[in-house]
Amino acid sequence: MNNEGVSFHMLTPLSFLKRSAYTFPDKEAVVYEGTRYTYRQFYQRVMRMANGLKRLGIAKGDKVAFISPNLPALLEAHYAVPWIGAVLVTINIRLSQGEISYIVNHSEAKALFLDTEFAPAVGEIRDELKNVRTFVNIMDMEAEKGLEGPDYEAFLSQSSTSELEMVLEDERDVISINYTSGTTGQSKGVMYSHRGAYLNSLGNALEADIRPDSTYLWIVPMFHCNGWCFTWGVTAVGAKHVCLRKADAAKIAELMQQERVTHMGGTPTVYLTLSEYMMGRDMKFPGKTKCFLGGAPPSPTVIDNVESLGGDITHSYGLTETYGPYAVCEWHPEWDTSPPEERARLKARQGVPYVTSFDMKVVDDGMNEIPHDGATMGEIVMRGNNVMLGYYKEPEKTKEAFRGGWFHSGDLAVVHPDGYVEIKDRSKDMIISGGENISTLEIEKVICQHPDVLDVAVFAVPDEKWGERPKAIVNPKPGKNPTRDDIIGFCKKRLAKFKVPENVEFGELPRTSTGKIMKYVLKEKEWVGYDRKVH
Repeated sequence: MNNEGVSFHMLTPLSFLKRSAYTFPDKEAVVYEGTRYTYRQFYQRVMRMANGLKRLGIAKGDKVAFISPNLPALLEAHYAVPWIGAVLVTINIRLSQGEISYIVNHSEAKALFLDTEFAPAVGEIRDELKNVRTFVNIMDMEAEKGLEGPDYEAFLSQSSTSELEMVLEDERDVISINYTSGTTGQSKGVMYSHRGAYLNSLGNALEADIRPDSTYLWIVPMFHCNGWCFTWGVTAVGAKHVCLRKADAAKIAELMQQERVTHMGGTPTVYLTLSEYMMGRDMKFPGKTKCFLGGAPPSPTVIDNVESLGGDITHSYGLTETYGPYAVCEWHPEWDTSPPEERARLKARQGVPYVTSFDMKVVDDGMNEIPHDGATMGEIVMRGNNVMLGYYKEPEKTKEAFRGGWFHSGDLAVVHPDGYVEIKDRSKDMIISGGENISTLEIEKVICQHPDVLDVAVFAVPDEKWGERPKAIVNPKPGKNPTRDDIIGFCKKRLAKFKVPENVEFGELPRTSTGKIMKYVLKEKEWVGYDRKVH
């Protein structure tokens, strides 16, 4: 590949920071608590970190791991680590010691940067981390003691701000490895390329309409799909990052007003909790805040709540294997005048691929595209710029995921006559009851419309007569106490009889750190002694 050609330049999201530092040197780039950095300072800190990593002996292809909440240090790592050709490995802060040990060892990380809140847990498994030569402590919480090694700010201060030449031989070089949540087995290391990260970041900026005067609030964990690639996308246009250690509703509401937040991302649960908090205090969003939403499709309640506060929800769809958002429910102006229920129905669809993504279709078992009739169900498959390079050191799993020349999502969906995709369920969650296919998502959407319900999980349980039947675990809103009969009666008015869950319980729902409900935890006790494989 000719990287010096007049008509070619390799794509990397690292170029975004260099441009913004040149174009907006004195503009605020990063805000966290009482600290504010301009784009010039942001760039200088990245150069300090890159020089410091070189001083540690980190070179091209080496892995550098981070265990950190959404702090400036983690944002800086998204540029400094790959700048010298190394690979960033961001680790979920809520993982167990065993899971952390597995990821650090599997990725062969040579350095581990960790927020001191997690130092005690990591300290207990320190001897298990075979390849780590250096620990660097991010001292965000002064009372916490770190591991033996420098603190992050000292590490930076001892390094030069001199500009390093970017180490990049091929735009398909690995920029980061993101480990899947592991809710259905051992975590897999998803490899992102510089090219894919560049294109998905630009897709985010385009679809979210981020501009130089925008302010993005960091609710989505940066360790999850590199923050859906907004770590790079916000910088691409010179907008402002507002970091947030913990995403609680009170702090989010405070920062929204204080920093005049224009953009943020989150799951339906985050938006529901935030909207309930703000509505209970007669608060409004500071303006027409663009609310990117990922994860499960939003319920009408979430959409109504957020938009009544001044937010504008855009639903995106993707997986760790697709750099986070891959498709978006592209809005049509003529839909603005639709009744609220119709707007909610339209907004809950997964839509069409990003302009930077390329291909997405829904196919049957023979890889034939299904009819666009809104009823026939198939699996979503994708291929193109924003599909992972593969699973790190997992060639057989990569081959299986890429069978037929497409990435298989495992998500079951229909395609509407206008070409928009709508997910009906995960293939592993579909309930087959007496020969009828029942979508757990459909039932969950209905139950979430109940005024006393915060969230719900629906899954299959064994049934002697029908084989499987749906069960619902309902998480009520604070201070609310719906009954089993309330939920069943609510469903009977809105669902076909065979879809109504007669088995309803109440309680907290087990989740991954990215907000996904771990249904397999709920299923396991129900299927003890049965043949069905629990995912």
